[in-house]
Amino acid sequence: MSKVIVIGAGMVGSAMAVDMTKNHEVTLTDINLTVLEAIKSKMPDLQIQTLDVTHKKVLQETIAPYDLVICAVPGFLGFETLKSIIEAKKNVIDISFFSENSLELDELAKEMQVTAIVDCGVAPGMDNIILGHYNEIMKLTDFECLVGGLPKEKKWPFCYKAPFSPIDVIEEYTRPARYVENGYEVVREALTDCDYVDFDKVGTLESFNSDGLRSIIHTMPHIPNMKEKTLRYPGHVEYIRVLKESGFFSESSIEVNGTQVSPLDFTSKILFNEWKLGPHEEEITVMRITLKGENSKGHIEEVTYNLHDEYCQNTKTSSMSRTTGYTATAAANMFLEGLFSEKGVFPPELIGKHETCFNYFLNYLKERNIHYIKSSKIIA
Repeated sequence: MSKVIVIGAGMVGSAMAVDMTKNHEVTLTDINLTVLEAIKSKMPDLQIQTLDVTHKKVLQETIAPYDLVICAVPGFLGFETLKSIIEAKKNVIDISFFSENSLELDELAKEMQVTAIVDCGVAPGMDNIILGHYNEIMKLTDFECLVGGLPKEKKWPFCYKAPFSPIDVIEEYTRPARYVENGYEVVREALTDCDYVDFDKVGTLESFNSDGLRSIIHTMPHIPNMKEKTLRYPGHVEYIRVLKESGFFSESSIEVNGTQVSPLDFTSKILFNEWKLGPHEEEITVMRITLKGENSKGHIEEVTYNLHDEYCQNTKTSSMSRTTGYTATAAANMFLEGLFSEKGVFPPELIGKHETCFNYFLNYLKERNIHYIKSSKIIA
């Protein structure tokens, strides 16, 4: 039994902590004691401790006794927190999804003899793992990931609930979207190129550009066409674009009755209540990963993985917490079992390239009733 510390007690962080208690001694930390105590009341075996990750010395002292750190802090805290963990010579699984390039910490991790697996959620995460696997066995020309978390019950106007902070969602809606087309990196405005796509059990959804490729732009430069798009119920994009174009996402303060106000902070506060996912509110995660290229027999093959996951009634765990968090705990257990021990910073595609690791992830998730359904067809 290993000692594991989870940093961040949000929906995903708490789900990961509970999952890890099955085989390990786990401490869950957060800046909010009330949140920690509420989780502890439902899971007595879980240890809790308050922690402010912005106090570097305290952070490093807190994680010192542990065999592995799982980091689930908000994105704006992610890079510096991960850097502090690596500097403390602690192995880490990270799902903070910060905007900075995690590979900038690769040399530091190697110097500290640390294994840091980053972006290890559902997307980025499992899509990268699947891509990494097929990059080893096919000569890929195309990769596309369509992914979204959706409330089961649609509520006008946004028909959306956020399992993460609204600020992180808004950042996804404002950050330019990078993808690769005919071998060249292309930058598009987020929320553009809206298409309608049909999915079993859900019906028609709209997909739009978002900046989801992240590390694979750097690690898979030989694949000429790569794109990730976000999924929402039809109509969502139009409402978001109205807010965006009207300045509601601006970070530049404006004066209102003599008080300086950030439109982004104001909007996030309003949307927090509008988008807040209730404790037992049912939602779903939908993802479709499509890969195309030449297989080992010289044929052009298209491989598709579909995910449809729903709120778990038995464990009272949201789908986004399950699909994101259990991918990270799969990585954690895989590392603690000694199946991956290379030193440095590793986005998931560099883990998925190892067949043993790839199968471990799929089996771990299957045991938790999360199923990636594969289909394939020969095109030429």
